[in-house]
Amino acid sequence: MSKSAEEEHPQKAFGWAARDNSGILSPFRFSRRDNGEDDVTLKVLYCGVCHSDLHIARNDWGFTHYPVVPGHEIVGVATKVGKNVKKFKVGDRVGVGVMVGSCKTCECCQQDLENYCPRIIFTYNSHNPDGTRNYGGYSDMIVVDQRYVLRFPDNMPLDAGAPLLCAGITVYSPMKYYGMTEAGKHLGVAGLGGLGHVAVKIGKAFGLKVTVISSSPSKESEAINRLGADSFLVSSDPAKMKSAIGTMDYIIDTVSAVHPLLPLLSLLKVNGKLVTVGLPNKPLELPIFPLILGRKLVGGSDSGGMKETQEMLDFCAKHNIAADIELIRMDDINTAMERLTKSDVRYRFVIDVANSL
Repeated sequence: MSKSAEEEHPQKAFGWAARDNSGILSPFRFSRRDNGEDDVTLKVLYCGVCHSDLHIARNDWGFTHYPVVPGHEIVGVATKVGKNVKKFKVGDRVGVGVMVGSCKTCECCQQDLENYCPRIIFTYNSHNPDGTRNYGGYSDMIVVDQRYVLRFPDNMPLDAGAPLLCAGITVYSPMKYYGMTEAGKHLGVAGLGGLGHVAVKIGKAFGLKVTVISSSPSKESEAINRLGADSFLVSSDPAKMKSAIGTMDYIIDTVSAVHPLLPLLSLLKVNGKLVTVGLPNKPLELPIFPLILGRKLVGGSDSGGMKETQEMLDFCAKHNIAADIELIRMDDINTAMERLTKSDVRYRFVIDVANSL
């Protein structure tokens, strides 16, 4: 007989969980392990609401284990540290992103690419090596191995900084890896949501010319005046799209709905790169002619390793980059999820966990 979620571990915890594919969240009592020698315990202050949280709560990808406590953009304060922990002390501002474990010995882990470890342990909807379940940041506290804990820069706002732990690293990592950081080059950002709006800010900090490519003409003034984009391209306007053919060096595609790639590939110059980071739930069609005729590259990227995530946080702090957020209470989460379904958020919900749970 397996133990109940509340009795699985010694420490009592409380959060909000989805229990079936309606994705509706409600209060949930469970437990966390004791703080081990290599662990840091966080009191959760804020947690961002990522598109993945919605997909997993509703089992859109088909691998949700219920009950699930979502949340992998977690910011808080360290309340306990194990005796082997050197980087953190009680009272430090700390963060936890999309993962809480990996094998530590494979090639990926040894290259600080823990996010690609075949035995990665995700922050929620996954299992620990001992078979117990993982629950995410829509909760009052969490215990995490020090390797997967991040130092939150002093001048970074905790609430608006939280989404960087997933959205920030998800756009920063491919920009670094695929060489999309050369000042003066032209970056297209497809989709202006949680990831896209951070990509605009990071692109500008690298000195790029940034064009937002969006199907929503209503976002133009915000993209340019509030987020600092240089221009705005309405993807549903054939004349405007035609005039922009062959003008971009790189495109980061953050769109999570099924969409055609040909129009985006057409915008790239010869040797252009299209990197996709959104996760549509069906395969996309990839036309090969434009790749061959323009020596173009299509790539993907998934979050980033711990070292690079820390580098991204420090970079964003230095350039005063944070997400544009709408702060909500824990009991507003179901309304927020409904609005997220309709992309009705500018540009990331963040739960004020400590003041509302």
